[in-house]
Amino acid sequence: MPPYQFIERPSPFAPMSSDSLPVWAISRADLERGQFDKTALAWATSAGFNAAEGSLLLAPSRHGKLAGALFGLGDETECNPFIGGKLARALPAGDWHIETSSIPGAPMAMAFGMGSYRYENYKKPAPAGPRLVIPADADADAITRTVAAVSLARDLVNTPANDMGPDALEAVFLALAKHYKAKTKVVTGDALLSDNFPMIHAVGRAAEQAPRLLEMRWGKKGAPKLTLVGKGVCFDTGGLDIKPASSMLLMKKDMGGAANVLALAMMIMDAGLTVDLRVLVPAVENSISASAFRPGDVLTSRKGLTVQIDNTDAEGRLVLADALSYACEDKPDLMIDMATLTGAARVALGPDLPPFYTDDETLADDLSAASHAVADPIWRMPLYKPYETDVKARIADLTNAPSGGFAGSITAALFLKSFVEPHVSWAHFDIFAWSPKERPHGPIGGEAQAIRALFDVVSQRYPA
Repeated sequence: MPPYQFIERPSPFAPMSSDSLPVWAISRADLERGQFDKTALAWATSAGFNAAEGSLLLAPSRHGKLAGALFGLGDETECNPFIGGKLARALPAGDWHIETSSIPGAPMAMAFGMGSYRYENYKKPAPAGPRLVIPADADADAITRTVAAVSLARDLVNTPANDMGPDALEAVFLALAKHYKAKTKVVTGDALLSDNFPMIHAVGRAAEQAPRLLEMRWGKKGAPKLTLVGKGVCFDTGGLDIKPASSMLLMKKDMGGAANVLALAMMIMDAGLTVDLRVLVPAVENSISASAFRPGDVLTSRKGLTVQIDNTDAEGRLVLADALSYACEDKPDLMIDMATLTGAARVALGPDLPPFYTDDETLADDLSAASHAVADPIWRMPLYKPYETDVKARIADLTNAPSGGFAGSITAALFLKSFVEPHVSWAHFDIFAWSPKERPHGPIGGEAQAIRALFDVVSQRYPA
């Protein structure tokens, strides 16, 4: 079944039968060795082409027509695995194939697909760009699935909050479930109170669109239970502890955890992995009105732990806490949560290297190995037990915003750990879900983070 797409767009890939032109992707060492098309080599030499990373030289035929293109990979030992993404913006329109490359064809095609991404919903679309033939020795289904998942995550994060509030996020969630014949359940508004999701309700009750918990089930009963939980704060004003204007500009991306969880779920379902999959997304808007929760309030969570609200801008961990407690009641074999949770994670590791937290050493090793294998950067951070005292509150069991400002990403992870049962293998990802600069494989804007590494681990453990 073809991958689900939130925004329909033409495929960046051409069929194998296409009458395509060649791309000679060469490193400086390849240029010196000269072991590729002799006509192209002669043209490169006469034009002074030096194979610098990302450089492109169009090659003419003897009759003055376009015959192909030379693409520079730079130094052979330091080739950027995603440099092929530049071809999606540099090549003329038409169909192309990789004739020669020091980088294997599959990563080049993956990078091309990701690099072809554009978000043009609110302006006139650019003319059609080039298409690439996926090499015959590459897994075309895996490549197209991954590119579609990355595009889904980017689309959801890039869509502004006036068009991606809790109502719209629910619509995407339900459409994805319908595409893959998954079962769904939605608990909305005051029903959250009767169904015992009090903190999800408290965070979202001030908004015009009601808070809700979205649930999806897919797969084979009796298979290993995999649960994905994604923070779905569709916009975060900070609540009564209101953010300054500059900090609010990117808050449409505060549902980036939900966007990435849905993208990962799409990959799992599309690949038909042998799992009993459950997806939970608490979808809310942290807004301001007379009914907003307040600094100093004490909330009772689904688990029964009480939480002192020391900052209404630390709301993501509250909605996740109820969702994680609910998830653990089903005793999953593996549980992953993803959230744009703390600025502290960005201070520690920057925008491109998401930290993850787990006490499961085998899972940590598997995630780190997958990160290197698929070039999807993640970095393990410690669930440092002595910092648990920082999460304690004066008049409640826990505080949602420890004082002092130290180790903010760690203390947020420790807060979440309080709602995870000890027997559950769990990992928490504190992602940014945004790229502040253009890279070969993607423009500035919403980004998929950690899902390729996570899919690699899940597919190794629970193959189709």
